Amino acid sequence: MRFGIIAAAATGFAIAVYLVIRVGLYPVLGAVRGIGAGFVVICAFALVLIVVLASGWYALFAGGERPRFVNFLIARQIRDSASDVLPFSQLGGIFIGARALSLRGVTAPIAFASAATDVTTELVAQLVFIAIGAALCIAQLRSSQLTVGLATAIPVGIALMVPGVALFIGLQQRGSRLAEAVAGRWIPSALKHAAAFNMAINNFYRSPARLAMSSALHLGGWLASGLGTWLTIRLIGGHINVFSALAIEAILSAARSVFVFVPSALGIQEAAYAGLAPIFGLPQEVGLAASLLKRARELTIGIPVLLAWQAMEGRRAFSAADEQFSES
Repeated sequence: MRFGIIAAAATGFAIAVYLVIRVGLYPVLGAVRGIGAGFVVICAFALVLIVVLASGWYALFAGGERPRFVNFLIARQIRDSASDVLPFSQLGGIFIGARALSLRGVTAPIAFASAATDVTTELVAQLVFIAIGAALCIAQLRSSQLTVGLATAIPVGIALMVPGVALFIGLQQRGSRLAEAVAGRWIPSALKHAAAFNMAINNFYRSPARLAMSSALHLGGWLASGLGTWLTIRLIGGHINVFSALAIEAILSAARSVFVFVPSALGIQEAAYAGLAPIFGLPQEVGLAASLLKRARELTIGIPVLLAWQAMEGRRAFSAADEQFSES
C-alpha cells in the first residue's frame, strides 16, 4: 500500500513537470510572478475558507455538547495541511484531523465518529457542487472534442456517487456495530472504545437538522473554493467570470475524488487546470500558474501548521510519559 502511494505521487509529480515543460516554463513562471503581493490575499482567503469548513464539522454537535470552536478550526486546518503537504492520500489527512481533535481534549471515539460524519456531509455537499458546476459548463464541454466525453461522464458519475454515499453511510452505522461485536469477541480491551464510537456515530445521525446544517455549510465551502480559483486567476491577469471558475473547481473536485489515492492530487490538479483553461478562454500557462500558486499557498500555510501539530503530539507524549513516571 505504501509503495502504491509513493508510485502514484511520483507519477503525478512527473505529469506535473511534463505539463509545465510542454506548455512552457517561462510563460508559466511569468504568470506566477505576476501575482506579486496578491499571494498574501489568496493565503488569507484560504484561512477564511477553513473557518467555513470547520463550522460544518462544529455544526454536528448539539448546543450543550459542543467543544470550543477553535478546536475544530485547528483540527480542520491540520487535516487539510496533512492532505496537501504530506505524502498521504486524502484519507490519511482525515485520520490526522480526527487525531488532532482528540489532542484538543475531545474523546477519541467522539472525535473519530464526528470526523467520519463530517466527511459524509461534505461528500453530500460535493455532489451538489459538482452538479452545479456541470450545469454551468455543459455547453463548453460539448464544444470541444477533448472534453465532449466529460459532458456525459460527469452526470453519470454523479448518479453513481449517490448510491455510493448511501452505502458509505450504511457502512458507518452497521460497520460500527460489527466492529463492536468483533472487539467484544476477540479484543475485549478495545470493546469500550468500539461501543463508544458506535454510540457517538449513531447520535450524530439521529439529528437530520444538524446533518443538513453541516452539509449546507460545506456547500458554502465548496462554492467559496470556486471563488478562490476565480480570485487567483484574476490576480495573475486572467479574464474569467465567477461561474466559469466554479465550473473549473467543480470538475477538479470530481477528478480529485476519482483519484483520491493520489497524494495531494499531484499531476491530477495540474492536468485539470491545463486542460480546462482553454475551454474557458484562458491560456494553458494561466491554468498551470493557478495550480502552482495553489501548491505554493498550501506549502506556505501547511508547513507551519504541521510543525505546530508535531509540537502538540510532543506535548501529549511528554505528558503521558510524566504520568507513567509519577505512577511508578
